[in-house]
Amino acid sequence: MEIQNGKEVATFAGGCFWCTEAVFLELDGVSKVVSGYIGGHTVNPKYSEVCDGETGHAEAIEITYDPSEIGFGELLEIFFATHDPTTLNRQGNDVGTQYRSEIFYHNAAQKQLSEDYISLMTTENTFGKPIVTKISEATVFYVAEDYHQNYYNLNKTQGYCSYVITPKIDKLKKIYQDKLKN
Repeated sequence: MEIQNGKEVATFAGGCFWCTEAVFLELDGVSKVVSGYIGGHTVNPKYSEVCDGETGHAEAIEITYDPSEIGFGELLEIFFATHDPTTLNRQGNDVGTQYRSEIFYHNAAQKQLSEDYISLMTTENTFGKPIVTKISEATVFYVAEDYHQNYYNLNKTQGYCSYVITPKIDKLKKIYQDKLKN
């Protein structure tokens, strides 16, 4: 999906969008990350509706990135390294279909790369368990309420942030130091 000035979009659902947003905001080549909802059947869903699991949406992020600085394959690698793709409809204590692992592709190349990457990890038994991440065509992405945007950076001392998200950021900084913004 072309945006402008050579930038592209990737859309990932990997559990709580506060967690995934915080990770991808750190990456060099990523210019924007928006938290929202995708993959459901309700028009203009609200957080309270998505949380009850009845809308069918996943909490997800829409990443705008420059493919000349960071490729879709690198985004996939970081996506899989920073959440558990082996738990169905769950990330840690967050349980429900809204917390599923899913890649929403925007073009044939993203679909193929996603399929190939999951196939490779399955062959290599990377996680020691089957990968349950779905690959689906991107549909309408609904931007989440304002208070969900940049949540971690605005609420680092909040309990969930310090106990769940900060360790993910620390892992990212340790393993992917060369991919981080200066």
